[in-house]
Amino acid sequence: MASDRRTLLADAALDVLADEGIRGLTHRAVDRRAAMPPGTTSAYFRTRAALLTGLVLRLVHLDQTELRTMAEHLAPLRTAEELVDGMALLARRRLTGEGRRRSLARYACAVESVRAPELREILVPRENTGREAVRQFLVAHGVTDVENRTHTLLTCVDGLVFDRLVSGGEVPREALEGLVAAALR
Repeated sequence: MASDRRTLLADAALDVLADEGIRGLTHRAVDRRAAMPPGTTSAYFRTRAALLTGLVLRLVHLDQTELRTMAEHLAPLRTAEELVDGMALLARRRLTGEGRRRSLARYACAVESVRAPELREILVPRENTGREAVRQFLVAHGVTDVENRTHTLLTCVDGLVFDRLVSGGEVPREALEGLVAAALR
């Protein structure tokens, strides 16, 4: 029961952060968003740091679940076009609907992690099936320095998503094609 309540509050915190930004993220705002009595969030997350940590853990869980599902659906990646298709799908998901809200929260948390190393530890890219699918694709295509190229490729895609989140529009397929081609060189 307590873990369900913590998840509900973390989801509400994610929504508050997406809608109101880091300054709007308060215990009271989360109580209101979760339709809970005043003080509920404080009972589960005593401090702002605890609230941010709970939110980031939930965000990472949601992201990892999405990446695992996508990787299972797309695996194995055989061609550059399949890899581009997967990246385009991920970019679209991160720029629309619930994915957009999570992206807004993720980037706000990333900026906050500059001052809160404990958040950075949680947000640091970790091994997941999505990253592993890209890594295996590059290995299968004879790429050297696979770890660095995987990191660079995924970081560049993340940068394109951030750019479009801020400026609007979709990530151009040609940009993804160029990134994949560069990773394969």
